[in-house]
Amino acid sequence: MSNAEIGLIGLGTMGAALALNIADNGFDIAVWNRTTATTHQFHKDAGDLAARITPTDDLEGLVAAIKEPRAIILMVPAGQAVDDQIKALRPLLGEDDMIIDAGNANFHDTNRRAQDAGDLPFLGIGVSGGEEGARFGPSVMGGGKRAHWDRVAHIMTAISAKHNDEPCATWMGEEGAGHFVKAVHNGIEYADMQMIAEIYGIMRDGLLMDTAAISDTFATWDKGPLRSYLIEISGKVAGATDPKTGKPMLDVIVDAAGQKGTGRWTVIEAQHLAAPIPAIEAAVVARNLSSQRDARAAGEALFGPAPHRFAHDMMPLATLEEALIAGKILCYAQGFGMIEKASKEFGWALPLPAIAEVWREGCIIRSEMLDDMATALREDPDRNLMTAPYFADILKKTHGALRQVVAHAALHGLPLPALSSGLAYFDAMRTARGTANMIQGQRDFFGAHGFERVDGGSGHHGPWGS
Repeated sequence: MSNAEIGLIGLGTMGAALALNIADNGFDIAVWNRTTATTHQFHKDAGDLAARITPTDDLEGLVAAIKEPRAIILMVPAGQAVDDQIKALRPLLGEDDMIIDAGNANFHDTNRRAQDAGDLPFLGIGVSGGEEGARFGPSVMGGGKRAHWDRVAHIMTAISAKHNDEPCATWMGEEGAGHFVKAVHNGIEYADMQMIAEIYGIMRDGLLMDTAAISDTFATWDKGPLRSYLIEISGKVAGATDPKTGKPMLDVIVDAAGQKGTGRWTVIEAQHLAAPIPAIEAAVVARNLSSQRDARAAGEALFGPAPHRFAHDMMPLATLEEALIAGKILCYAQGFGMIEKASKEFGWALPLPAIAEVWREGCIIRSEMLDDMATALREDPDRNLMTAPYFADILKKTHGALRQVVAHAALHGLPLPALSSGLAYFDAMRTARGTANMIQGQRDFFGAHGFERVDGGSGHHGPWGS
């Protein structure tokens, strides 16, 4: 009997959590996993929600269990697995049946799949919040035809996180718009995490604070302007104890950060768009450097460890807090600037204020600042966020702290790639006449590329060829 309102394929960590969320919000759902035993174990473990879940043993059974017109969510690994699943599923579906890719797809792949689908219903949806968000309320970024989103919007808004009772789910635009916004979200996430890690490094190596004091500092900051999910969990991570050794958990974790590719995709696309996102680029580079543990150890053996320690009165914790506030604003300004560039490039009309609102709850970068960012973007979506009056006032008060932190860290051998890149971006964006005139002169000297003159006209050449 076809009674499920929606279907889901892929019962990994995220898929299972999302399926339970859907059932928990009162929707009957049919599920299928390539490994049948996983499907039935999931159903068995669903407890009171099992009555709303129909486990199926094959794709035909899944399709048969869903009401027409059907909608089926794919929660499978990005890449070829998605194409293979669509190829297997589409012949079983009617012309009005919808496929929804809710995995971490590259938006270019989503564009292609949407074009291949033609008039057949297809959505690419970005879902952020990790396992907990998927289970209890993620941030949902929809992409595809608006009419197709509207068909399932009641489910997507119901299962999403809520901010003051407003759902953190909305339609972003055509084709891969939802997955593009999710990629930029992840890029901002990379930079935010890296900046927090850099401040942690100053507290650990520069101020010689123990993990308990570091944990308390993050917990205190989470009650102020930096209040956010990442600051909250950083305090919890710093305060955790390894049950095996009794040591601080951070002391037994290898300092090599993993990545699944979305941050890298953001950086690559930023180059295509000519969108400057230096803090995000630096964060991706930092993760790559973190994996080179043997090379880093060899470097320390050759050059000696840097003189990390600061004088305690040299770096008050309030200065570190202000530096992180400034870095965070600059990071978000870069991310929203990239979204604005893509909106024009791809003709998506991406709703920047709504994006900030969708990110207020559920997602990894949820932050106290996003409410004010939504307001600033609604006032003028084309304006760089750092020049919006509210954030400009904050930066005027905090960029000195960022400068002080970056300078002292450099003098003491502490690497701050993301924070220093954020500072360089700030300084570049407030310098009316930069130094690219030298670059243009060089280009004309060796390649006769020509240049514009400040007194008018383009295509001019210098006297070096005469």
